[in-house]
Amino acid sequence: MRIIWFGHSAFRLDFGSAHVLIDPFFTGNPAFEGDRKAATEGATHILVTHGHGDHVGDTVEIAAETGAKVVTNYDLCMWLGSKGVKQLEPMNTGGTVDVGGFRVSLVRADHSAGMSEAGVTVPLGLPNGVIVRAEGEPTVYHMGDTDIFGDMALIQEIYRPDVLMVPVGDRFTMGADTAALAVTRFFKPKAVFPCHYGSFPIVDQSADRFVAALDGSGVQVIVPHKGTAVTVQ
Repeated sequence: MRIIWFGHSAFRLDFGSAHVLIDPFFTGNPAFEGDRKAATEGATHILVTHGHGDHVGDTVEIAAETGAKVVTNYDLCMWLGSKGVKQLEPMNTGGTVDVGGFRVSLVRADHSAGMSEAGVTVPLGLPNGVIVRAEGEPTVYHMGDTDIFGDMALIQEIYRPDVLMVPVGDRFTMGADTAALAVTRFFKPKAVFPCHYGSFPIVDQSADRFVAALDGSGVQVIVPHKGTAVTVQ
């Protein structure tokens, strides 16, 4: 599996015939460097963890450009449908769907969700983490935006993720030390990608504290250059 981080919480997974975008926040993302069309070329699926602008991002535009199927919670799916998205796979927390070549599961996240329209916040279902499972590929758990919570132990027991994408930027999510505790207390990953940092000035500007907190733990922390593919077996 090839994994590309584009800054903030935006990732791309390439495996088999699937080209999967997670939380495709490009336009307005201070951390994104490059061309959106190049980053999203050939996308087959878009997974959105929750209904905030920095995670929904360019979903509507990318879906129109690529024909990618959008997978997210029911309420957010219906809202995206009202914006013109045609290929939708609605689901909800605890559910799993087979989207052709891989399965997507939504799990709990401790956060909020909603978009402002005409000065009014529209609630868009619950926030989630996303699990991606494909035969012969590492299982990926993108935590979305969340704090630590004890039921991460159940997520480990049920899904046994090999790759974690962990928010570490503080203020809106876990900070570095708590995120490191979540990784070591509950999971046994092959690789961990920190995210949700280094974008807006009010979140941590680097993953250095997270990396330092996991020093000596035996956990492989990958802090890739933005836009550069990393292969995980």
